[in-house]
Amino acid sequence: MSTPATPVIVRPRRLTRVCWGVAALVVLLFGVIARALGGGPAGDAQFRLADQLAFFVLGLLIAGAVLLFTRARVEGDAAGVVVRNPLTTKRVPWQVVRAVRLDDGAPWAVLDLHDDETVQLIAVQSNDGERAVEDVLQLRRLLRASRGPST
Repeated sequence: MSTPATPVIVRPRRLTRVCWGVAALVVLLFGVIARALGGGPAGDAQFRLADQLAFFVLGLLIAGAVLLFTRARVEGDAAGVVVRNPLTTKRVPWQVVRAVRLDDGAPWAVLDLHDDETVQLIAVQSNDGERAVEDVLQLRRLLRASRGPST
């Protein structure tokens, strides 16, 4: 009798740090530019307060779009894998998964499905190095465990 496979939860590390840094930089940059658009104290500004606020809000929206990439997450268990990418969430049962791959030079891992489709695992970033390799190996163990004991 085999022991049940341990559930896997994967979040990208480097991508998350980079996204937070870029988002902070965007907000700071748009804030400084919005402030500079106000002009001098003589009231000769071409941009009004509403324009400055709109420009700053635009920066917040861009930062929010960048932070969508921090949503990436993969949760694998005995039943299947839940893949949460920036805009979508998909539950994939192990029965339809053919392989878990992290190819040389690929930015992230993928699930190969039986119908020749792939599901991108943005949470398993190759730039996370050995951690990404270990995450792929753990997902492969779950896939193997879902197939039952080998004969």
